[in-house]
Amino acid sequence: VQLQASGGGLVQPGGSLRLSCTASEFTSSYYNIAWFRQAPGKEREAVSYISDSRTYYSDSVKGRFTISRDKAKRTVYLQMNNVQPDDTAVYYCAARRGFTLIVSAWRQEEQYDSWGQGTQVTVSS
Repeated sequence: VQLQASGGGLVQPGGSLRLSCTASEFTSSYYNIAWFRQAPGKEREAVSYISDSRTYYSDSVKGRFTISRDKAKRTVYLQMNNVQPDDTAVYYCAARRGFTLIVSAWRQEEQYDSWGQGTQVTVSS
C-alpha cells in the first residue's frame, strides 16, 4: 500500500493543525496506521496509532493530539491542538498489515510495512 501524508505547515504555538494520511488502497488487514515524527538531530519517535479496536498516544502528545479515521476516504487524521515548538518535526504515517498491536509494540518501527513520505510541521511564532 502507498501512503500519502499531507497537511503540514507553519503554525504558531498554541495553534492547531490537522495531518492526513491517505492510503492508495484499503483492506481491513491493512487498517493499522501510526504517526511517527522526527525532529532535526533526533531519532524518529512514535506519536499515535489507530486500529479497529485501539488508539495509542505518546505521553508527549496525549491530551493534545487526536487520531481518527475515515474508512470511506481511506484516510487517517492526526488533529494537533495546542502545538508547541517541541512538536516541530517531519511527520510520517506508517501502515501495518495484520492484528492490532499491543501497547508495548506500537512504537516499534519494524512493526510497519509501508511508510509515507513525510510532511513538515513547524511550530514557531
